[in-house]
Amino acid sequence: MHKTPIRNVGIFAHVDAGKTTTTEHLLFCSGAIRKLGSVNDGTAQTDQLEVERERGISVKSASASLEWNGTRLNLIDTPGHVDFLSEVERPLRVMDGAVLIISAAEGIQSQTETVWQTLRSLRIPTLLYINKMDRTGVDTKSLMDEIRRVLSPDIFPVNLPLGEGETFHSVSSIWSDSDSSNPAVETSLHYATELAAGLDEDLLERYVENGTLPKEDIRNKLKEYTLIGQSFPVCFGASQRGIGIRELLNHMTEYLPEAGGNEGAELSGVVFKIERDSNMGRRAYVRLYNGILKNRDSLFNSTRNITEKITQIRKMDSGGKLVDTGQAAAGDIAAVYGLVQTRIGDILGNIEGVPASPEMAVPLLTAQVRSKEASRYQELAEALQELTDEDPLLDFQWMPVERELHLKVMGTIQLEILENILLNRYHLEVVFDPPSVIYKETLASTAQGFVAYTMPKPCWAVLRFDMKPLPRGSGLEYSSIVRNENLLQSYQNEVARRVPEALRQGLFGWEVTDLKITLVEGEHHVWHTHPLDFVIATPMAVMNGLATSGTVLLEPMLRFRLTVPEENGGRMLSDLVQMRAIFDSPVISGDRCIVEGVVPVAESLDFPIQVRSLTGGRGVWTTSFAGYEKCPPGSNVSRERRGVNPLDQSHFILSMRNALSNV
Repeated sequence: MHKTPIRNVGIFAHVDAGKTTTTEHLLFCSGAIRKLGSVNDGTAQTDQLEVERERGISVKSASASLEWNGTRLNLIDTPGHVDFLSEVERPLRVMDGAVLIISAAEGIQSQTETVWQTLRSLRIPTLLYINKMDRTGVDTKSLMDEIRRVLSPDIFPVNLPLGEGETFHSVSSIWSDSDSSNPAVETSLHYATELAAGLDEDLLERYVENGTLPKEDIRNKLKEYTLIGQSFPVCFGASQRGIGIRELLNHMTEYLPEAGGNEGAELSGVVFKIERDSNMGRRAYVRLYNGILKNRDSLFNSTRNITEKITQIRKMDSGGKLVDTGQAAAGDIAAVYGLVQTRIGDILGNIEGVPASPEMAVPLLTAQVRSKEASRYQELAEALQELTDEDPLLDFQWMPVERELHLKVMGTIQLEILENILLNRYHLEVVFDPPSVIYKETLASTAQGFVAYTMPKPCWAVLRFDMKPLPRGSGLEYSSIVRNENLLQSYQNEVARRVPEALRQGLFGWEVTDLKITLVEGEHHVWHTHPLDFVIATPMAVMNGLATSGTVLLEPMLRFRLTVPEENGGRMLSDLVQMRAIFDSPVISGDRCIVEGVVPVAESLDFPIQVRSLTGGRGVWTTSFAGYEKCPPGSNVSRERRGVNPLDQSHFILSMRNALSNV
């Protein structure tokens, strides 16, 4: 039986580029839906949450499916706002190809560059779609020059806009013989020829020898290099008017790769999304790379070393509904029910062949959430745990002793969305405290951390760590050079588990990062040592090292791009200096002033409001995470410690012994 070819395609864009509108028109043009929905009216197929329909923005990634030219296209429409970058990050892992939408009106934004760099690091074949070609002020040549300069010089238009701005009315293929006399087509074909010859030595020899190349050879060679992520087709359109949509569908089936995989091989897949179905319960979205899944199969979760039984498998049909298919095969994306303990990012079956997860989203703010009805505190905690199952980056922290509930978030808009979801889904009215910036700490110098936990008996755990600072962004590196005869492997494993926990609160109360810890000495006692002794000893040794070295505060930084009317440029530059921003010389393009640089998160929380207010809504401020850097001298942003400080060893030992005895 012939299997319909599958292409799993992610739709990515910066905010307001028209991504959801484009997806809606793709579904309508293919016949997958009979009536066009609207983002503004809240009727778009992929805006499924109440808050998405109300606000006209995408919050969650959404799946859709259609058929075109005998090919099944599984689409994942992702949010464009930076606050929901985690919903962009997870689908990237499971896509075979991508459509990156750029608004011809706004050009390349910070989010565009962030997604592009991730697509390139994952080597995902990518098609560029320039939307909103009918907007006033569009300059096609300048935009293409910007794309070649900022994204890649290896782009080539596969069609050309006929007109631009108010005169834009259709697109014309560069491969069509009927348009070959068009000077713009001749120019684009020449560029495509140069690109193809530059990528392939055989073509280059023929080009040098003959001075020209057959059009079909150029097309086939560029398709070949596009399928391996080395060249990038560009097409144009105006999705709101349906112009360029049919051509975009054709290009997606021609230039983006078919989903691979072997149905006869050992099962291999990854969970990239979790939702809750009001009737069926928890559903896990799985991308299968190899093998076949069937209803009632027992499925091994390699990440958690557990086995769970599948109760049902559903796939998206062309009408946008999940239907029971009974099975899923290599290349498929399916909703799997019955995986109660499985989490986002878990690998199912064989781990070979499953791509690594990109790291784009980094929550930079933390906020406490409270129920307006104190009696519903427990319900709120359970709801927040469910939401964290769906988005692990929320990193829900439940502190029962203090009766506090904390979440990590990307920005203030995400808090508004969470408030709406808690009200609509769980009927919980909540209030968020003003969010605070998440700082970090790192070692000030090389140090040793030591503890001899030998009193009060019975106990015996001796540990010594070498601790060294590492460059920014390194995270934690841990190793041991202690021999097993000095410290049993089981005890060493316990130490390795406890070191990251011990670093969650440093001298200022923030997570400690960018350091290398090596266990250089360890000792247990044949009679007096209990395995839990190392649960107590490890934090004391780590904190001893931190106290010996001292720590320095690190603050999160944002890479920004600010575009404002030229008359507002001077005031904006002055504000950036006040915010400790570091930026390049401003660029004047037309009547717009463009500034790019980095700025501390803490100094720029309210700046987007200032930009909108000062420019009358004409300013554009886009940002992406740029890493952590040392705070200025004299900064003292501490956070209250949770629990007993391990530096107060007598109280810490007593507290931990009481806690462990109650476990």
